[in-house]
Amino acid sequence: MTPESRGARSPQLSARQRAAITKRLSGIAATMATAATAEMEQRHEWFTNLDAEHRSWVGVVARAGIDGFITWFADPEAASSGLEVFSTAPRALARHISLHQTVELVRTTIEVVETKLQELLPRGDRPVAQVAIINYSREIAFAAAEVYARAAETRGAWDARLEALVVDAVVRGETDESVLSRASTMGWTATSAVAVAVGASPNGDDPRLGELLRRTAGRQHVDVLSATQGDRLVLVLGGDALGETDSGLALVGQLLDFFGPGPVVLGPAVDHLVDASSSARSALSGLRAAVAWPEAPRPVSSADLLPERALAGDGHARRALAYDVFGPLAEAGGGLLETLVAFLDAGTSIEGAARGLFVHANTVRYRLRRIAEVTGFNPSDPRDAYVLRMALTLGRLVGPQSASGDNR
Repeated sequence: MTPESRGARSPQLSARQRAAITKRLSGIAATMATAATAEMEQRHEWFTNLDAEHRSWVGVVARAGIDGFITWFADPEAASSGLEVFSTAPRALARHISLHQTVELVRTTIEVVETKLQELLPRGDRPVAQVAIINYSREIAFAAAEVYARAAETRGAWDARLEALVVDAVVRGETDESVLSRASTMGWTATSAVAVAVGASPNGDDPRLGELLRRTAGRQHVDVLSATQGDRLVLVLGGDALGETDSGLALVGQLLDFFGPGPVVLGPAVDHLVDASSSARSALSGLRAAVAWPEAPRPVSSADLLPERALAGDGHARRALAYDVFGPLAEAGGGLLETLVAFLDAGTSIEGAARGLFVHANTVRYRLRRIAEVTGFNPSDPRDAYVLRMALTLGRLVGPQSASGDNR
């Protein structure tokens, strides 16, 4: 195919001449198709590596292309997109043959057809047929690009729906082996910590949202599955960075631009995607309760919203405060519980607490440090003092007798 031939135009033919050449082309169609298949086997290793079924479908496409050329030559004015050539093969073939391989298929078939036209047609027909196959090859090339563009668009839409189903299963606590299999098809490989982050959905509907999220999180070696559920965006994150709350919050901080305005809450890390529903439950509870703490950092851990969640009716938050904060404090002994009560009642005054307990101020300081070690909350910090006060109240309300019955 020379530059001169690319710019050439087919001479005007009478209807009788065109019909005669079309008849001769039909007579050599089978020969050209067989030669094209043989050339592909000899030239392309990827073709020989295909199974028999897909090799046969490639042959069918090649023959359809040759037949399409003959039909097009018979009536060049007829509207044709060239898509009919590729419609003969099943859609599954596009998943086994890349666009690059399809271009090689088209190029090889066209070159074989050009050669056979020179060998098998009468000398007077050759220039006309040569220019025609060049023009037709352009149409086929555009058709191939359109087929793969449509396939990519369809695959992208299906992937988004599949991803949304996986995230929805995690939120509803219905994660099973089938969900894990679906997640793996989306590129999920995390086998360490998993956590869920939720916030307002972004303005607009950007079809590239999932891809951009995966690319950004991937730089931190973190897997992500995302879904927009109404007015909220839910992210399921997996990777070593989620193992520690601070590093998890730092990671989500890099993804804040993908959320809409308002609070973004990160649930606690769990060991596996199967257990991620508990993280999602905590994160969603935190998102609902975050309105009660307007000064909360963004993002914020669901554990930092325990008081607001408890007041909003979250039974899990109430039990966490009662058993995970108040419980260890009560079991520790050493006057820690009494010191905390006295300290809070004295307006967080060390001297006031010491007078109330009839102990030295340094004793109060020591016990306050022990309280922070046991509970993870510093009584001298206003926010932590609020959490501890709530834990004291709930710990007294939710006693051992009601532990098994508090399921609200």
